Amino acid sequence: MSPSADDPPFPDCPDPPGKTLAVAAEALYLMNLLLLPGLAFLVLLGLYFKGRGAPQLACCHLRQTVAASLWAIVLLGAANGLILLLGGYAMPATWVVVILYFTVCHSTLVLLGVLGLAKAMAGRVFIYPVVGRRCDG
Repeated sequence: MSPSADDPPFPDCPDPPGKTLAVAAEALYLMNLLLLPGLAFLVLLGLYFKGRGAPQLACCHLRQTVAASLWAIVLLGAANGLILLLGGYAMPATWVVVILYFTVCHSTLVLLGVLGLAKAMAGRVFIYPVVGRRCDG
């Protein structure tokens, strides 16, 4: 007998508890960075505060994404502060700061989000290097 389309690919390996919420957290983090900044962050915060008492996998991914999102806000603010310090948005140095920010900071945060999403989809914990918070439990 061949398996039907409704059968899970690995019936002996159920999804770990909290996997769906972990994937949602990572997807919202990436949406905040790439598609809907601000709005996706507010939804992520809502999930974070609603997710208290969720399974460890979900709690860990929620904590990681909220901490990384807050770091993204701090880094963006620092880039804007540096632009203003160098003479404002009309100066040629503005483009240097903008290009450096997107090349180093933003790209790194997006890459970490993709890695976090892959780990969440695999049902595994992922701690963001440098900007992540420990998952104790």
